[in-house]
Amino acid sequence: MTEAERKRMGRPNVENPKKTASFKLDVSDIEHLEKYSNQEKISKSEAVRRGINKLKLK
Repeated sequence: MTEAERKRMGRPNVENPKKTASFKLDVSDIEHLEKYSNQEKISKSEAVRRGINKLKLK
């Protein structure tokens, strides 16, 4: 297998790749996160992203 063929294997590159983050939350924080994500019909990851974006705007 040539180098060019090896580079083409696997998933295609994306414009804005995501990395995994793991952290611990209090039970009450998890409840708030779940309530907000259910209310807005979004994933918990998206809810966390929105919170981070609000912090960036300050």
